[in-house]
Amino acid sequence: LTLMSPRPCLPESQSVQVFGKKKTATACAFAKQGRGLIKVNGQPIENIEPECLRLKAFEPVLILGQDKFANLDIRIRVKGGGMTAQIYAIRSAIAKSIVAYYAKYVDESSKNELRATLMAYDRNLLVADPRRREPKKYGGRGARARFQKSYR
Repeated sequence: LTLMSPRPCLPESQSVQVFGKKKTATACAFAKQGRGLIKVNGQPIENIEPECLRLKAFEPVLILGQDKFANLDIRIRVKGGGMTAQIYAIRSAIAKSIVAYYAKYVDESSKNELRATLMAYDRNLLVADPRRREPKKYGGRGARARFQKSYR
């Protein structure tokens, strides 16, 4: 008696999954072998809105060079936060995913080289920014502002 598996065994594709975060925005990047596509929520990265922040999302690619991404497909799902926070989360996810991919499937020295290049440019590409919104307190409009006080 032989048991058949429901699916034929496919060769394991090389892939890594990484998160990039900024404030309450979270971008989950899934990098695998491919032909250089980078998609955000199913759309090509070239279509990112707002246009003025598009270059921010491209930064990891521009710093490391297009050739490093030539045999990688990166798919990113992003949710939460506002427009700017989402774009910062995306750029962080792209940078982390290429470093993780090189660490896992290429070699340690090239991974360290990429890491050093990204760190020299902007530490927030690889290290999350810990700043969060301060909660509002009673007695005022916001976290620190107080209502005016009158003595009559």
